[in-house]
Amino acid sequence: MGQKMAVWKKDQNQFGIIRRVVVWLCAIVFLVLAGIGIWIWSYAITPIPVREGANLHILIPPKTSLAGIRDILAENGVIPPGREFYYLARISRLSQRLQAGEYLFTPGQTPYQILRILAVGSTVRWSVTIPEGTNIYQLADILAQGGWGERDHFLELVRDPDILAKHGVRGASLEGYLFPDTYQLIRGQHPRQIVNLMVERGKKVRQELGDLHDNPLGLSPHEVLTLASIVEKETAAPEERPLIAGVFLNRLRQSMRLQTDPTVIYGIADFNGNLTRKDLVTPSPYNTYLINGLPPGPIANPGRAAIVAVLHPASESYLYFVSKNDGTHYFSRDLSEHNRAVVKYQKSKNKR
Repeated sequence: MGQKMAVWKKDQNQFGIIRRVVVWLCAIVFLVLAGIGIWIWSYAITPIPVREGANLHILIPPKTSLAGIRDILAENGVIPPGREFYYLARISRLSQRLQAGEYLFTPGQTPYQILRILAVGSTVRWSVTIPEGTNIYQLADILAQGGWGERDHFLELVRDPDILAKHGVRGASLEGYLFPDTYQLIRGQHPRQIVNLMVERGKKVRQELGDLHDNPLGLSPHEVLTLASIVEKETAAPEERPLIAGVFLNRLRQSMRLQTDPTVIYGIADFNGNLTRKDLVTPSPYNTYLINGLPPGPIANPGRAAIVAVLHPASESYLYFVSKNDGTHYFSRDLSEHNRAVVKYQKSKNKR
């Protein structure tokens, strides 16, 4: 019995020693983890002093890893070198939410604030205005010059059969369907996203205007956009759009050719800015001096007002108009009146 008690006491002593060791180890681990936590938290909430020559305007390319993002920020002086930012992103569980794009950081921000900005995707947004009446070639130039992709790539996208089918466009391109507006774009945004953004904006505007089939001649929505694009190119005077639309609708109603220069110009490859008599007699699907009715599709991207003008044209019986050389036009109901107006305004133009 005494021997058993001795063995039991020995086991108890060994257990006590082990327990004390475990307690000490747990305490040490706790202190180490607490120290790391305090160190990381102190790093997270301490404003970062901006070094001289730092660049706070940063572009994070798509698919950049966490380590890559850390290196980009450190190289530009947004954060100090070291692995602290990496650990903070992991511990805070924000590492998988960091987004590519263009960012503008401000002096005195903390590492955690910087992480939150990247996780939320608070990128720099640039206002890009697409004027009414801009065609796909001009639009491609605007985007290319702004750094949103190559011109040829954009033109490929707006002619892509899959994209056309996705948006229910039966034409050869998205001409007329890329709504002119001011868009907030971000650097690194794919041209395909920009195309979709503009097409969806156009859909929303047309929905707001009601059923495009509801127009004086029962034109299809595609034909409404085609005529609206011509109206857009013919005048920059807002008050004239319903009159211009009325003229073209009256001519269509009477089976008269539209005979409008902007359509001819659209059908000329590499137009040099000088429309000649030869151009007017050169066959083209867009030469409305030679074809009957509307051209096969829009010649530009019309704005809301031009579409409204086609849906609700002026009720006048005008069939002709001529430029008065001041941005407005003189409208006539018959050819003799029109010829007199041409002599009057074109003569005065030639004299000047």
